[in-house]
Amino acid sequence: MLVAGCCLWGARGYAATYYVTVAGLGGEPDYEQRFTANAMDLDRIFKSATGAHVFTLTGKQATRARLTEVVGQIAREAKPEDDFVLTLIGHGSFDGAEYKFNLVGPDMTGAELGALCDKVAARRQLIVDTTSASGGAVAALERPGRAVIVASKSGTEKNATVFARYWVEALEDPSADTDKSDSVSALEAFVYADRKTAAFYASQKRLATEHAEFEDTGKGEAVRAAPADSREGALMATFTVVRMGAAQAAMNDPAKRELMAKKEELEQKIDGLKYQKAAMEPGEYKKELTAALLELATVQEELDK
Repeated sequence: MLVAGCCLWGARGYAATYYVTVAGLGGEPDYEQRFTANAMDLDRIFKSATGAHVFTLTGKQATRARLTEVVGQIAREAKPEDDFVLTLIGHGSFDGAEYKFNLVGPDMTGAELGALCDKVAARRQLIVDTTSASGGAVAALERPGRAVIVASKSGTEKNATVFARYWVEALEDPSADTDKSDSVSALEAFVYADRKTAAFYASQKRLATEHAEFEDTGKGEAVRAAPADSREGALMATFTVVRMGAAQAAMNDPAKRELMAKKEELEQKIDGLKYQKAAMEPGEYKKELTAALLELATVQEELDK
């Protein structure tokens, strides 16, 4: 099943988000149903977002050819200021050198996936690979401006994963929005899904066979938590995956849409300053942070009217 081309934005005066979700080959009816259900849940969630272009590949449509065609279409349409999100659900494999995403027909390697996404002009990209052995894909997928989340810490964790279930849950559960911004960032969703995954194995009294990681600097090793002295997590913290409540309502209101976009831009700037603090002069850091916070307060006041 292919659900494609849903655009709820109207005029292209504002940045949009392109979402591609692929439920790969299940191999067994139980896995087929689970993967498809997760993909269709994401399809529903993403279609509720203003500015969303949603493409969902499941069943017989989840092929290398169709994925290449869909991302090729996005490469022709997306602008540098747009965001791009690719979510892979299903089984993966790793032979010690190369990761492959299992699709109907020929599989797709991590290097091929990375090259495909490189054609998309969006400067900010997020790849969420929830498959088994997905840790083996990080090196092939990472690049500056792209956050990569994987369900397993290496290609050797080859059991079927449950991370996808909790990633979907994170995008609908208000408790995932820990900074109360009425939006869920990639980092917030990761933390939520990782915690829920660990709790699942604990409740089942089973040894965890998956340990999610991320990399978003484009040149490092994947980590499970961002070290205090690194920039890991900076992109993910400012990458909005979905909006909720008042934030989504504001984006649906033409009179408030520009203000909401400005608010998110300022929030990204403030988060970026916090990550750059160690490299800045204290006086300059304080000056820039204060100015951004004052401007954010003014924008928020306008939104609250």
